[in-house]
Amino acid sequence: MTRLADLAELVRAPAALSVPGDVLSGAAAAGALDRRAPALAGASVLLYWAGMAANDWADRRLDAVERPERPIPSGRVRPSVALGVASGLTAAGLAVATAAGGRRAAAVALPLAATIWGYDLRAKNTAAGPAVMAACRGLDVLLGASGGRVVRALPAALTVAAHTWTVTALSRREVTGADRRLPGLTLAGTALIALATPARPTPPAATARSGSGRLGHLVPAVLAAGYAARYGRAQVRVLADPSPARVRAAVGAGITGLPALQGALTARAGARLLGLAVAGAAPLGRRLARLISPT
Repeated sequence: MTRLADLAELVRAPAALSVPGDVLSGAAAAGALDRRAPALAGASVLLYWAGMAANDWADRRLDAVERPERPIPSGRVRPSVALGVASGLTAAGLAVATAAGGRRAAAVALPLAATIWGYDLRAKNTAAGPAVMAACRGLDVLLGASGGRVVRALPAALTVAAHTWTVTALSRREVTGADRRLPGLTLAGTALIALATPARPTPPAATARSGSGRLGHLVPAVLAAGYAARYGRAQVRVLADPSPARVRAAVGAGITGLPALQGALTARAGARLLGLAVAGAAPLGRRLARLISPT
């Protein structure tokens, strides 16, 4: 019988703390922070976990060689169970998104689910892999924006997508290690993301008052700096020693550090206190990552 702990490892449960911030940053930017946002964030988590399970199912033969300790090759989770979990979580995620946000949310959730499965089954080991994964995260931000002015959320979606590209590009070298050009490129991208994030567009009327004045600009700047410092340090270590262990550590820092970036984007849109709450998931994610690997 499959244990709950094994399923949690299969879906990399702690990494889901990096997901709700996508939806909330998109909703804040689009002026759609209402009762639908928490449900859409829940739908996003379900789709994320579905993607993790589908990823391990698709990679089960490769993992038997490179990561025999993973739930499927170790025999703790049968392949059929993993595929069933992935399919069930996908259906649940789509159902929750549609129930919460109606047709507009479904119009984003469906291509998001298709892109997740497309990455796992086809794109992951191709040159297009990082771009497809980046598209998944960008669509996730737009899922949160689906109840408002979606065009306002495009900068946030592109920012999260750019960060995701850097993490995914590094993750492709978790087993073999990387040459120094790759961490140099991703580090430059991280610096540009952090510098651009605090630049504040005109916030939606619904959230403008909560982030006014100098403090409204300071919060996203501080959160963006924290994001860059943690993720950047991990990439600098890869530059010094591009071994698989250092690469995996950098990927983990990119995953667990994402809430700080999402919090900065949320605060930039005017939802200062919510941005701080989103960023608060980062330290919790790092603690849980010691129990269950997010990579």
